[in-house]
Amino acid sequence: MKWVKSSGWLDRGGQTWLHRCVRACIIGDEATLPQTVTDSSLTQSKPSQYNRGVLLAFCAVGLQISYLTWGILQERIMAHEYTSSDGPPEKFSNSQLLVFMNRILATFAAGMVLLATKQARHSTPLYKYSYCSLSNILSAWCQYEALKFVSFPTQVLAKASKIIPVMLMGKVVFRQTYEYYEYLTALLISGGMAMFLMTHGTGSEDSAVSTSISGVIILVGYMTFDSFTSNWQGKLFKEHGMSSVQMMFGVNIFSCLFTASSLIEQGGFVYAAIFASSHPVFISHVVVISIASSVGQLFIYYTISQFGPVVFTIIMTTRQMFAVILSVVIYGHSLSILGAFGVLVVFVALFLRIYAQSRIKSRVVSRTAPVQAPPKPRDPVPI
Repeated sequence: MKWVKSSGWLDRGGQTWLHRCVRACIIGDEATLPQTVTDSSLTQSKPSQYNRGVLLAFCAVGLQISYLTWGILQERIMAHEYTSSDGPPEKFSNSQLLVFMNRILATFAAGMVLLATKQARHSTPLYKYSYCSLSNILSAWCQYEALKFVSFPTQVLAKASKIIPVMLMGKVVFRQTYEYYEYLTALLISGGMAMFLMTHGTGSEDSAVSTSISGVIILVGYMTFDSFTSNWQGKLFKEHGMSSVQMMFGVNIFSCLFTASSLIEQGGFVYAAIFASSHPVFISHVVVISIASSVGQLFIYYTISQFGPVVFTIIMTTRQMFAVILSVVIYGHSLSILGAFGVLVVFVALFLRIYAQSRIKSRVVSRTAPVQAPPKPRDPVPI
């Protein structure tokens, strides 16, 4: 990349397809300032309060159904055995295939949205998407792999606790500063997570201890990679001003390339085909979980564009609570009183964080808003 930029090869090459592809991947459209078109600008007219309420309910229900379905099937595929009439029960072990299926359908969905809606002119060098794409693949892989060693409620709480590594990554790598309430809620989340883990899934056997340690290591890897992904995407949004759908499409394109290359090299497609032929119900599970993931990403894009990130965060935090309850009911996970209290502490801290953020933003907006002069008194109207 350094040679291409310094040699002037692109400037001498004209407008051939090769030069256009290399320019898009390495340089982008740097000559054009990013014209930030916010997703909310896609709304032509402001709907009534009733219609807004109906639209919010539609987004909330869509997000809940999509990601609750995705979470339940995620645990079913990775943590439970598939049985067949002509062989012993076995578990599906290739997490990369699930990542690939989710990403390829998400790429298709994002591409359809890009074709159907008006977007800002894209100016980001494509190679910059590869960094967060790789970290996103690794975080998704850790997310699936963790279910081999820890329960789904443990994984959900660990995902809720990713605020802590995100803050650490932002502080160490990007030199960001945080408010006092953010440190307070991070401590509350850590305490609630500790209470849950102390009473959940403990065992005296060496195998149980080793799998628990393996699960914790994988969850730490998930939170680390995911925190880098969110910070890097935020950096790209600030530098290049692309829309969320453009980000979704660019990241998923690289994710498809990376996961497909790995699956081909390791024979993952062959293993998945053999497993699916022995367990046909596995095919329906993969199709449904991929559709749920893709539809869920579109609901994320639409909800944020219409109602903002605070409302979206509240909906997704509620979804995590429902996911824990459903997993305990459907798959029979044990949950003690102390563990339930720890779960409550985690989600109370999350809602407290959302509330504090919204209050601070509203104060900042009120302070920076220009003071309007009082209206001049009108001349009396002659009778």
